[in-house]
Amino acid sequence: MYLPSFSLNNKTAVITGAGRGIGRALSIGLAEAGADVVLLSRTKADLEETAASIHALGRNAYIVPTDVTSREEIQEAVRYIEKQGLTIDILINNAGMNIRSNAFEVTDEEWKTIMDTNLKSAFMMSQEIGNHMKENRKGKIINIASVAGHVALRTGVVYAATKAAMIQMTKVLAFEWGTYNINVNSIGPWYFKTPLTKELLKNKEYVDDILAVTPLKRIGELDELVGPAVFLSSDAGNYVTGQTLFVDGGMTIQGF
Repeated sequence: MYLPSFSLNNKTAVITGAGRGIGRALSIGLAEAGADVVLLSRTKADLEETAASIHALGRNAYIVPTDVTSREEIQEAVRYIEKQGLTIDILINNAGMNIRSNAFEVTDEEWKTIMDTNLKSAFMMSQEIGNHMKENRKGKIINIASVAGHVALRTGVVYAATKAAMIQMTKVLAFEWGTYNINVNSIGPWYFKTPLTKELLKNKEYVDDILAVTPLKRIGELDELVGPAVFLSSDAGNYVTGQTLFVDGGMTIQGF
């Protein structure tokens, strides 16, 4: 049989930043593929909205309000998950933020906030849940990186640094943890319609510049990130590790 399984039945996924945007789309998408989902973010009300959509699909959703920049809160979340008798099969490190500043204007506080939210949190989540996966000798970790980690964009030097580091972190973790049957990969999106990009995408001139370097000539839809995530989470992706899949309409062919 040559068609591999894309089903996530009987799998449990943990997704950070699950309350809005990409995190919500991936949470619902993995549930549609059969997974039960543990939802992490700071804002409980956002998680409740995501959970309602998952419950409507007949899947289980667990709400765990967590500040993923805090190792203590991450450890508490993992203890909660294990107390539910759940085996964590999938981790998606999606939590992230950006402050658009010219490099001369970046403050120490901005640097720390972006680094902690985008990079440190993903590493700590991978460590804590990676240990759980190591004991079970299996697991899939997916980091939500960005084209900004591969090509230079106009602003957001700190954001770019976190995403470039995430791509390299993905490779090293894949190299170290492959022996435990843990696959580690990244997805690198370009512009998608999310709360984070809503205001930017109202600027016609900016959108025109985006489309000029995007061969498919359009902004991405959130459901177009779900397929790659399901592939990397499922048995179909069992022999893929250490890779970054750019979901970018072809943007990284040329740069911006």
